[in-house]
Amino acid sequence: MPHTPRLLVVDDEDAILEFVSFNLRKEGYEVVTARTGDEALALADAGAFDLVVLDIMLPGTDGFEVCRRLRARSDVPVLFLSARDTELDKVVGLELGGDDYLAKPFGIRELQARVKALLRRSATAPHRGAVGEAGEVFEYAGLRLDESSHVVTHGDSLVDLTPREFELLACLMRHGGKVLSRDQLLREAWGWEIVVETKTVDTHIKRLRDKLEAAAVDPNIVETVRGYGYRLIG
Repeated sequence: MPHTPRLLVVDDEDAILEFVSFNLRKEGYEVVTARTGDEALALADAGAFDLVVLDIMLPGTDGFEVCRRLRARSDVPVLFLSARDTELDKVVGLELGGDDYLAKPFGIRELQARVKALLRRSATAPHRGAVGEAGEVFEYAGLRLDESSHVVTHGDSLVDLTPREFELLACLMRHGGKVLSRDQLLREAWGWEIVVETKTVDTHIKRLRDKLEAAAVDPNIVETVRGYGYRLIG
């Protein structure tokens, strides 16, 4: 039986909440709604979602903070909705871990298309950039990464990574010691084609280094090449 995507739609404007949820349900999705950031976080704690459609300007805990907290424990795709259509807002949303940004007012067909694209990208993420159907095993400086099982180990210890951190490390290991630009990493590890400057890669590199260090791996194995990007050394 095929999986029905479960979506969380968060907006404090009843008209928009009803408009979005009604039209997404017509597309066959299971839709759960929330009107505040705190309610959204409680729902996310109570059950898994395949995608979150998230307004930024919420009472109390705003959308940016909701995304930050979600991203600390999950790689669930986040589509921001906002009446603020500045480049800075888009950059902030992406840096916090958002996957897309749609400015209000928007057409329902565009929203539906973006939701489908994010769900498709999320569904194929485990195999993004993989070489060969079965996936490969990479070993580098004591680290072992298995694309098929999505497991990273250091000696006998498991390195606990989120799916996105795994994809980032896989991309770096796949290219060995080659320097990869941020744009390359966004394309290969995220599947993004982005035209605005973003520090999303830098933020995830920091998290990846923290996870490596927690697993007794030298975090400096991921080297910053100023003005260009990152590479693995060691």
